[in-house]
Amino acid sequence: MFTPQGPTLRELAVQALSSIEHGYDLLAPKFDHTPFRTPDAILDAVGRALGPLGPFTAGLDLCCGTGAGMEVLRGLCRESVTGVDISTGMLTVGRARLDADGSPSSPGTGEDGSSSRAGTGEGDSPVRAGTRQGGTPSVAWVRGDARALPFGPAFDLVVSFGAFGHFLPRELPGLFAAVHAVLRPGGRFAFPVMAPPRPGSPWYWALLGFDTVMRVRNAVRRPTFVMYYRAFRLHDVERELARAGFRTELHPLTGFGRRRDGSPRARMVVATRQDSGHTQGRAPGVG
Repeated sequence: MFTPQGPTLRELAVQALSSIEHGYDLLAPKFDHTPFRTPDAILDAVGRALGPLGPFTAGLDLCCGTGAGMEVLRGLCRESVTGVDISTGMLTVGRARLDADGSPSSPGTGEDGSSSRAGTGEGDSPVRAGTRQGGTPSVAWVRGDARALPFGPAFDLVVSFGAFGHFLPRELPGLFAAVHAVLRPGGRFAFPVMAPPRPGSPWYWALLGFDTVMRVRNAVRRPTFVMYYRAFRLHDVERELARAGFRTELHPLTGFGRRRDGSPRARMVVATRQDSGHTQGRAPGVG
């Protein structure tokens, strides 16, 4: 489906009737040939927008999948890049693809994508000083749950692309608290958000229909497969980021243009971990 190299409709149906973890294990070999992979235009725009905010030492790609965001981090981080995902299949594909590019790999992650602990003193750390080789950051792949990350405060940049539809609104406080815990003070959590489609537009009805089908599926079948396009609302995200201890800024991604009302079609959210003495919330005059 989508391209000759992509999954068939039957394969997508089997994935959708599985758990999130098993479904992505099944989809992994063909994932990069589907529209579900974040487009290069968005990846490149986020990379360009993050550049002036650096330099960064250690980066984490949250729910990294096959590693599209890892490539963004490799251009921004000086020492190490780590990807974490719950799907062993997605990690395996991502590791193979980046290994083919000659990326140096850190110790501490097994061939099955099993998790290590960084910054906690337990086991080998996938984020280690002095692992840069020839100006290229080391790369590690870790299997783990984004809501219970197996790291200490080891990163100064966390990014995520296209994964938030897998989390219900009630899960955002725990998710953002987990990200806050793995960032060093002053570290940044960045991700793109697209403006919602205009009510009544074809995309509006397409996303509404998809979410409705998934809600019916999850009401009648277990295990659930959480994937909702309309549940991740910017106002709610900003509120929960502030409650988790972040100060947020919105950076327009100008290459995607503006809507009729003048608002950006795409933004990058940058949430900065604050020390306890700082004021939280939205930074004034941005976005």
